[in-house]
Amino acid sequence: MKHPDPCNHLSDYKLRHGTDGYKSLQNMFTPLNDGRIKIKLQETTRCSHCSVPQHHSSKRLYICLICQTVSCSSHLLSHARSNKGHDLAVDVERSELYCSSCVDQVYDPDLDGLLVSKQVLGSLSVAVASDGVGGCGVRSSKKRRLLADSQFLVDRREKWSYPLGLRGLNNLGSTCFMNAVLQALVHAPPLRNFWLSGQHNRDLCPRRSMGLLCLPCDLDVIFSAMFSGDRTPYSPAHLLYSWWQHSTNLATYEQQDSHEFFISLLDCIHENEGKSKCLYKDHEECQCITHRAFSGLLRSDVTCTTCGSTSTTYDPFIDISLTLDSAKGTKSRNSGEPSVNSPMMPTLSGCLDLFTRSEKLGPDQKLNCRSCGVKRESSKQMSIRRLPPLLCLHVKRFEHSLTRKASRKIDSYLQYPFRLNMSPYLSSSIIGKRFGNRVFAFDGEGEHDGSEFEIFAVVTHSGMLASGHYVTYLRLKGLWYRCDDAWINEVEEEVVRGCECYMLFYAQERVVQKAHKELSYQVISMADAFPFVDC
Repeated sequence: MKHPDPCNHLSDYKLRHGTDGYKSLQNMFTPLNDGRIKIKLQETTRCSHCSVPQHHSSKRLYICLICQTVSCSSHLLSHARSNKGHDLAVDVERSELYCSSCVDQVYDPDLDGLLVSKQVLGSLSVAVASDGVGGCGVRSSKKRRLLADSQFLVDRREKWSYPLGLRGLNNLGSTCFMNAVLQALVHAPPLRNFWLSGQHNRDLCPRRSMGLLCLPCDLDVIFSAMFSGDRTPYSPAHLLYSWWQHSTNLATYEQQDSHEFFISLLDCIHENEGKSKCLYKDHEECQCITHRAFSGLLRSDVTCTTCGSTSTTYDPFIDISLTLDSAKGTKSRNSGEPSVNSPMMPTLSGCLDLFTRSEKLGPDQKLNCRSCGVKRESSKQMSIRRLPPLLCLHVKRFEHSLTRKASRKIDSYLQYPFRLNMSPYLSSSIIGKRFGNRVFAFDGEGEHDGSEFEIFAVVTHSGMLASGHYVTYLRLKGLWYRCDDAWINEVEEEVVRGCECYMLFYAQERVVQKAHKELSYQVISMADAFPFVDC
């Protein structure tokens, strides 16, 4: 498959103007305390077409690279059509390059280098001021030495304040969906230990030695880069290209769904890492890193409503998708934030209860009952037979109606715990309730060890259905960090609880405890790193 062509408008602009547009905006780029860089404009600056002010709730402002005309998102394209060659503009709030003709973000290493230098100089000015060397009496040679060591100063300060492994990821053109998932996977304890211990070594990979693309090798590069100590944003371009080869229908610079990318990425790792099988009790279990970390087992019981006989099937799962009842969502009238502890607000436990609740199948879903010998109405109930070491819970926020032929996003807030007890949703608990706890635990389903989980990542989605933005919150050493593409900053716990969660990543407590004891670069036993739990 051919790699999608980069933005032709950017190529034409660079041939005609080089980096003149960036240089004209250089003095406007302003580093903020949270690590972001924005374009500083006068407070009275508005869209030249409709007078939309800065910080508008739904419309962003952009500044043209050629004429520096300010336009809102609604009038950016009309400005480009009225002025030939004025396709490229910079987002005022995020300092990201945008092509109005392609209707997409564009990545340019020249702009990225300029923004990084702004970050360095901004951090340097703080360091110089705090050390008292910013006065007129400082010799120029000392200033030159400080400038030469500025990158070291920035890295040293960030290493001191942030845990190792925290590093921004550049947006390569509407790739926030990919960056959000990668941040969660990079900091998943079993996956981190797997790649950092060299269990997939790109230098020894047979696929790479034959000149073939290998996505696990690209992940090996990413893990090494993220934990190298370098704090400058990293560009996961090679992994994006490898993923495009695997998912040709998604090979585009358009925005994609983070959950769909997550499933596709794990499937690609599975195919590249190897499909060797081994028997685990009565079920075949793949030994690739994907299934060792994320694979669990669901139990489905279909019961005949006439004779009461039950048919049981088991199906593996990588994640669990939960229905979010939008009718129960509520927001505070005053602040627009969710009402704390509101009985009307959806909760994660309520979503899991709904997932494991017995439901009656409709008349058009009658199944053959082996006892009755004819089709009968029946009920179906799901439960979790086996929990994985890493539990991914996907919240269904995108609703598609076949009758209305329309799609919408559910913006309701969801209350979710940082420590999650999954024992009420295990097969042993569900079956016990069905029979009034009068039956003994059946083989392999009475053990609840490993049902306690700790949250370590939350992927959020903000904005509308067609044009939203993904951000990941990571919990490291008891603190929360917001990973917004290239920008990373520490946030309070309340910020995380108030976000619109889309994917929740939990790890078994014993897996987290073991991972903390393991040295990151020490080769660990796969059996010890990924204990399977029967429930």
